[in-house]
Amino acid sequence: MKKIFTVFIMTISIFTMPKKALNFDLVNSINNPYREQNSFRDKYRNPLKTLKFFGIKKELRVLEIIPGRGWYTEILANYFKDTENFYVAVYEKPSYAREIIEKIQREFFIYFNEREKQFGKFKTIFIEEDFQINNKENYFDIILTFRNTHNFLDQGKAEKLYSSFYRLLKKGGTLGIVQHRANETADFDFKKGYVKESFLIDFVEKIGFKLKEKSEVNANSLDEKNYPKGVWTLPPRLAGGEQNKEKYLRIGESDRMTLKFIKK
Repeated sequence: MKKIFTVFIMTISIFTMPKKALNFDLVNSINNPYREQNSFRDKYRNPLKTLKFFGIKKELRVLEIIPGRGWYTEILANYFKDTENFYVAVYEKPSYAREIIEKIQREFFIYFNEREKQFGKFKTIFIEEDFQINNKENYFDIILTFRNTHNFLDQGKAEKLYSSFYRLLKKGGTLGIVQHRANETADFDFKKGYVKESFLIDFVEKIGFKLKEKSEVNANSLDEKNYPKGVWTLPPRLAGGEQNKEKYLRIGESDRMTLKFIKK
């Protein structure tokens, strides 16, 4: 009887926990066995804590900006697979490094088209050549951009793109940014991949957003941030090859800011 009573109490406690503390579908999407080749990076990218921080829920309409090779797309597409609420934004005609980006995007779509059963589907919208997204205004609840803002800044197109984010989001909607973080005393050099947190907050707020919250979930105090080949010196790229490889593996992936902005 005592054992039955204990189990009963445990069951009650689980179902009376706050909903935000329980997101079994998100956990299952992160633990999807078909993510095996990418899941080793979870310890650096902390997808559960990061996505919960940004307020991901199935009933919300979410847009991922420039998904690259789809590391987060694997998780998000699977999580939203029973809805029509997940979108990705890709370049219609890349204005820089065109051959490389077109190859990455082509491989991205092939990969997910061949693995629809494993990861689910998503809808696609396009970033036009002038770096604007002409889609429905006030349409998305959450827009996410992971580790690519330095590219937008380096190309001088970030203002146009972030202004598009503002138009696309509903009032009160969330803009979630994860970005390699530079030291505040560092010189500006977006080509190294790092951006000063104070600069980025000021930049995004001038667009019209309001910083709601910061998280240190993706921080890494071991990151020295002074590498000749920039952030790509660190794993997984290890741009320096075998030179100091063990040192960089000990450091791990970059120090990252995790910022949540709200459309006022």
